[in-house]
Amino acid sequence: MSITLRQLEIFIAVAETAQVTKASKKLFVTQSAVSMALAELENQLGGSLFDRHGRSLLLNARGRYLLPLAKDITCQVSNIESIMSERNDTLVGHIDVVASTTLGNYILPYLVGAFKRVHPKVHVNLLVYNTKMAEKMVIDGLSDIGYVEGLLGKNTIDLKIRPWFQDELVVLCGPTDPLAHNDYFDIEKDFKDKKWIMREQGSGTNATFREKMRDYLEQINVVMEMGHPEAIKRAVESGAGIACLSTLSVCRETEHGWIKALPVKGLDMKRQLRVIQRKDKDISDELAEFINFCDVMTTCNEDRVCLSSPWKLQSLLARHSAQKK
Repeated sequence: MSITLRQLEIFIAVAETAQVTKASKKLFVTQSAVSMALAELENQLGGSLFDRHGRSLLLNARGRYLLPLAKDITCQVSNIESIMSERNDTLVGHIDVVASTTLGNYILPYLVGAFKRVHPKVHVNLLVYNTKMAEKMVIDGLSDIGYVEGLLGKNTIDLKIRPWFQDELVVLCGPTDPLAHNDYFDIEKDFKDKKWIMREQGSGTNATFREKMRDYLEQINVVMEMGHPEAIKRAVESGAGIACLSTLSVCRETEHGWIKALPVKGLDMKRQLRVIQRKDKDISDELAEFINFCDVMTTCNEDRVCLSSPWKLQSLLARHSAQKK
């Protein structure tokens, strides 16, 4: 049985009151319920959390370690409930957003969903293309804002470009590939004689890969090109070859062991993700709010794979909301 939120709430109440009786009154539950929940929690954690002194319960070393963690968890859940249940009916409008493939498929849908919960009367139209097409749509005024991962073209004089956050490209192999036993991809040893599955021309991932690997491209053996990360992951999983994709797009597959993600040894594979807008484009209230909402991503830590999990992303948004209060 997993630890429950209620067990943590009861543990916190007992820690703060030092008595089962006082904790039960504080939480409006019976003493037996408090004692049972506390006993179950200690059993699940493999040891006591309190030292008993008469009727008082005082935190031991294990309990003192758990207390700040338990408070952080319950606070995050409370903040999530607050931000997800909040309704702001004053903001009304329409936003056209375009995103390159990785961001549009693995990050923006969660952000748009969370934004819609807070601002249900704002319609957000999200289109997903490769970086080259996304840039063109913003320049042509077909989208209010763009979120892109690839290298931008030279004709960006009309664009306002600013950094968003960074992600990292990793080499992917199937579970039966000899590389799956390695902890990293060694370019000097592992690049040669491999079959590569690549993103299509115009994709940000393709452009970044070729820029980072420019000294080794003469050795590359491209066996196929595909227009979507999902197709590439399935091909890698089947053993058709190896590939290079963003960590943002592969967390579920690596967690299940369907594919292995290898950081590249001796080469910085990080890339800067960007937000693009036309310089002469008026920013509406709803667009300004959406931009600020998405900028929470810049506060995230280095473990970017959490951003492709809706629940972890909601927790991040909730902490950000709490910090602003």
